[in-house]
Amino acid sequence: MALPLLPGYSLNRNVGKEKFHKSQHLSYLNNVRMLLSEGKPGIGGEPLLGEKMKPKYSVFTKEIGSDVPSWVAFDRQVLSFDAYVEDEVPDKSQEKYRIRFYKIFFYLEDDTIQVTEPVVKNSGLRQGTFIRRRRISLPPPDDDQFYTVYHFNINIDIVFYGWTFKIYDCDVFTKNFLKKIGIKLNPPGECPEDPYMKTWRQKLDCIQPLRPYESFDTLKQFLEYDRKVLRFFCLWDDSASLFGDRRELILLYFLSDDTIEIKELLPHNTGRDAMPFFLQRRKLPKYGPPGIYQPGAITDRVVLNLYSGLAENPVYGYLLDKCKLGKSEQEFYKDSDLSIGTTINVWGRKVLLCDCDEFTKTYYKTKYGIENFTSIPWKATSPPKIERKFPPYTGFGSEEDSLRSCIGLVPMPRPNLGNFRKFMEKDSYGNISNILRFFAKLITHKCADVDRLFIISYFLSDDTISVFEPIERNSGNAGGKFLKRMRVKKPGQEVFKSELSEYIKVEELYIGATVNVNGYLFLLLNADEYTLKFMEKNSEKFPFSNLELALQKLKDEKSKSREIKQVFRDADPAFTKMVDYNTFRDIVMAITVGKLIEQELITIARHYGVLEDPCPDINNLIAMAHEQLKKNFFENFERLIYSCVYQDREKKNVLPSKDIKRLCKSSRLPLTDDLLGALLSKFEDNKKQINYKSFFCVLNWRKHPVPELVAISPVKERCEDMWLGMPSPIPTKYINYFQLLKDVYGLEEE
Repeated sequence: MALPLLPGYSLNRNVGKEKFHKSQHLSYLNNVRMLLSEGKPGIGGEPLLGEKMKPKYSVFTKEIGSDVPSWVAFDRQVLSFDAYVEDEVPDKSQEKYRIRFYKIFFYLEDDTIQVTEPVVKNSGLRQGTFIRRRRISLPPPDDDQFYTVYHFNINIDIVFYGWTFKIYDCDVFTKNFLKKIGIKLNPPGECPEDPYMKTWRQKLDCIQPLRPYESFDTLKQFLEYDRKVLRFFCLWDDSASLFGDRRELILLYFLSDDTIEIKELLPHNTGRDAMPFFLQRRKLPKYGPPGIYQPGAITDRVVLNLYSGLAENPVYGYLLDKCKLGKSEQEFYKDSDLSIGTTINVWGRKVLLCDCDEFTKTYYKTKYGIENFTSIPWKATSPPKIERKFPPYTGFGSEEDSLRSCIGLVPMPRPNLGNFRKFMEKDSYGNISNILRFFAKLITHKCADVDRLFIISYFLSDDTISVFEPIERNSGNAGGKFLKRMRVKKPGQEVFKSELSEYIKVEELYIGATVNVNGYLFLLLNADEYTLKFMEKNSEKFPFSNLELALQKLKDEKSKSREIKQVFRDADPAFTKMVDYNTFRDIVMAITVGKLIEQELITIARHYGVLEDPCPDINNLIAMAHEQLKKNFFENFERLIYSCVYQDREKKNVLPSKDIKRLCKSSRLPLTDDLLGALLSKFEDNKKQINYKSFFCVLNWRKHPVPELVAISPVKERCEDMWLGMPSPIPTKYINYFQLLKDVYGLEEE
């Protein structure tokens, strides 16, 4: 059985052992063939590796060193050649061939070649990169070899993929490099001209001969005065003509190009069509309308046509007429011609300049030194306004709908929508309801209706009111909707009248007010938290919620400051600096002798109220947490316990509360910061550590459910104390009277 050929074994038996395969002496680096130093491999041994890579061109050995590889030595060094191709154009009579110019780039680092064609505007040819950068093989029969730098020279033909490029020149760097490596350069050749472009250039010379040119510099004026416009208020009095009247105009003078534009101000119901311009932007002639001129009479320059006569080779020429004989001059309005009180000619119409704006006044002060800008009355006196009288209300439909049918000849196709903008701004969105709710009591002499309580809601979006009676068992009243949502008229108004009725406004509602709702009298006892905050935030509309005005009534009693301090001191024998709300109310009402109303008293109590320590029961906290976890379907309690076990390196089953809080946040436990902090505080020990297993087992609402919380309705709430014979919720339990006396009377602590 024959053995396979071993590495380094030669089929030629006459060759000595010192001869080996050629590939063992050569290697490629970046597609460049490099020489390797000789070695002594064994049969089946490792391939030969060169000791040192030598640059390709030995002439540079002394300059760059023999140890530097070629891809480093010749990095970013490119030879550039200028060449052209005679591109044959078949089936065209205007040209038989076309000259196309190319740039040939030879990259010394890896012997790659790139060919590009410079872009010529409006050539109609696809130009740019013709051959992408690559190594290009020689034409057959030497297609197993590649082009090197020694194949290039000036004034030679070179073939790339069947295209013959004629190199006629190169740049200075290329010439110096080729000379250094020993290549003798040919003399540079001549670049032929494209015959088609030559013919086309001759045609252009005949079609568009050169004309003499006289420059007019308008760029400086444009750059200096661009977007700067003079504005005058004008009047065209055309009342003398048939069906004429006074026309109010606005004249705009553009300083960038001395053009004028005029617009007309049309009052309402003039009967005229609203045109965009009275005069479009253009230069305005002083003596218009001018006569009819021949074509070319109005021009910037005058050109004389010269003819040499009937010679054998006639010469045509053109010359500018510096004297400008025969040129028609036309004067246009400039900025110096415009001033207040001047009458200008606008194509036969006499327009009086009556006034101007501030920019125009500043411009004339700066440039011309004009100081007098006394305006001329130009607005027509308005006719006396005739008061419209509408017929009285008929009783059918709403008053607004009946009034809309009297405004125009054609009845309105849709009902009155009211103030739509107010509706969009004050409509309910998110957590903002824009609804004020008051707790009210019915004022009546009927014994059965004395204790009936109601909720009055005022909708800010459309100024409507609804009344609801809470359902109370065994009260004898059905409860529910007492008044559907509607606008409520003020009492004492005539029904059939021409004017619109007045309705109850939001400013008339406050705690302690009496409201007449369609004949039923309601006393407003209290309001919800949103209503109180809204009234305090908008205190300019609700003066009884203004703390400054309420405290001013207490400051008026400054002469009794010592007695007032003694009264509060007697009510607080332990000197805790606070009293309960009912005691505070009795003292303040006695001090002001009825000057303060309930709304102002509640405003003061809310500002100086003492916040109660929020320490809810742990069962309530757990119930609140279970409610939030159920809503978000959170059940990853086992994973939280595993995370805590991993953190518990000492296996004590406890972790610091801050670490458990961080784990809850990273696991996105759906609990608020306040609720989570309150729960953690309940499970902390004296070292502020928590047993994480018991903590998360309690939060597991699947395995350890707790009874749900029963919300207490605010309308069922009753006050512990009774005053004025009516129930009243307390806004705050305790009042810091000491801070109040300090702010009002400036009393210091003894």
